Amino acid sequence: MAVYTDITDEELAKLLADFDLGEALSLKGVAEGIENSNFLLETQAGRFILTIYEKRVKADELPFFLELLKWLAEHGYRSATPVGDRQGRLLKTVRGKPAAIVTFLQGMSVRRPSVAHCREAGRGLAELHLAQQGFPMRRENDLGQAAWAPMFEGLRGQADELKPGLAAVIEADLARLAQRWPHGLPEGVIHADFFPDNVFFTGGAFAGAIDFYFACNDALAYDIAVALNAWCFEADGSFNITAARAMVAGYEAVRPLADAERAALPVLAHGAAMRFFLTRLADWKATPAGALVKPKDPLEYERKLAVHRSSPDLVLFGRVVG
Repeated sequence: MAVYTDITDEELAKLLADFDLGEALSLKGVAEGIENSNFLLETQAGRFILTIYEKRVKADELPFFLELLKWLAEHGYRSATPVGDRQGRLLKTVRGKPAAIVTFLQGMSVRRPSVAHCREAGRGLAELHLAQQGFPMRRENDLGQAAWAPMFEGLRGQADELKPGLAAVIEADLARLAQRWPHGLPEGVIHADFFPDNVFFTGGAFAGAIDFYFACNDALAYDIAVALNAWCFEADGSFNITAARAMVAGYEAVRPLADAERAALPVLAHGAAMRFFLTRLADWKATPAGALVKPKDPLEYERKLAVHRSSPDLVLFGRVVG
């Protein structure tokens, strides 16, 4: 279970005393995720998620994430919404760590997305890109292309330990990505972690998104690339072009892509695979021993890198209508 910080009944009661949520009825740790301590909180006012921020999230960046969620809710986007205390404060403290309460989002994620789910996810991602327009705060992507080569410097040994000879292959990938990385694409606030476990459906339709704690300013098309890698690879490692085209079609039904964005998808998808390979590699031995959660396998994204490397134009889409 991804709970690094426990909370006593007394601490919970003290926290809730600042809110108009009534008394706590139950508190249960949530197993998903490896970044923070998450709890399903039920009070007299309903169901909520209590998050205690632990790992990568920097305390001074939390106002960006929480204000973004508030903005999206105010602009009609379906996501978990931060709950302010009686003074309107979104950020609280539990055991000296920052914490927040957000509304419980109805719906379910899917473990094995269908082509129809991919289309709906694309539509939901485009709706997010429209809803974020005008958000006044900014956060740079500290896990973007410029960070990958420096990040890998400290991971070369782990890469070769994972798979002999892998470090040299990754270095060649990094050089190619640096040479081909696109610039000048339409930008805005992106989710940056739009994986199936962060997207909810009801009745097969997009119901909302959660976990915006990697959100940042970057190319909107890069967000699509992250999703293509997360949703459109099969269990055997093959890329499902039908699912990918459906995702892009769902996206373009809401926000049509510029020609430059569409042309950049292959290299953006290659780069998005690199980003998740590197962070998974870094986490592989760094997850605290006391957390009963298995870190995600970096080799899954090494295999995706190999697909992009061997077929550099794999993610080529014409304008797909449907």
